Amino acid sequence: QVNMLNRVEPKIVDLIKRVPGVTIRNHAGPGHYVFIMHCNTAPFDNNDLRMALKLAIDREEMLTKVLRGYGSLGNDFPINASYPLFSEIEQRKYDPDKAKFHYKKSGHDGTVLLRTSDVAFPGAVDASQLFQQSAAKAGIKIELKREPGDGYWNEVWNKQPFCASYWGGRSTQDQMYSTAYLSTADWNDTRFKRPDFDKMVLAARAELDEAKRKNLYREMAIIVRDEGGTIVPMFNQYIDAISDKVGGYVGGVGPLMDGNAFAKCWIEA
Repeated sequence: QVNMLNRVEPKIVDLIKRVPGVTIRNHAGPGHYVFIMHCNTAPFDNNDLRMALKLAIDREEMLTKVLRGYGSLGNDFPINASYPLFSEIEQRKYDPDKAKFHYKKSGHDGTVLLRTSDVAFPGAVDASQLFQQSAAKAGIKIELKREPGDGYWNEVWNKQPFCASYWGGRSTQDQMYSTAYLSTADWNDTRFKRPDFDKMVLAARAELDEAKRKNLYREMAIIVRDEGGTIVPMFNQYIDAISDKVGGYVGGVGPLMDGNAFAKCWIEA
């Protein structure tokens, strides 16, 4: 018998809601679903091509059809309002005409290969198909390769130049940028390497003036958004299914009370 279930897929939430004695508990956090491009590998070493793909994705459609509303729109940088010192930046929208302009400017001709898998994130294959369809309206041909789940994180992620993935986020902006966007980071899965950006990460870490630090993070977000290799269509909510026999469940930022549910919850007699 199962009393707690984490990472419930949005497409089965309505089914679980029908189960007597089970409650769906969902909460927003820093987790986000991504399509990552290697900035040092052709054709993704061309920023016009990267921008074309960022403009060719219909985020609102994905939020509705993949997350079914259990999330929020992404804006091509890994930070949302769950982080302290978050700054609002103009939301990037689906624009096939602008995407077509940047695609033509990039000089690329032919298909773009996107690798995806069921394990990349819940609904990743469906999201990739939606991406393929929205990009086609901009004249961009995306070829999908559905990879097996076994070996995806060893053979595809952080190795292949364009693939679906996810990030659970981090506690602070410094941790998120240091883990995935510093030139020296092992998990820099977009191969985004900018010495000036590295200096900004270190400067923000050392800055004691909160307003100045917030402004640095805003500038960093704009650089990643407009020049990086990360496409962030959506931030996912964490969805737990909890039996009414469970006591002590209070939610959190991550799934199952940030992983503490097994230590802090109990089964009611």
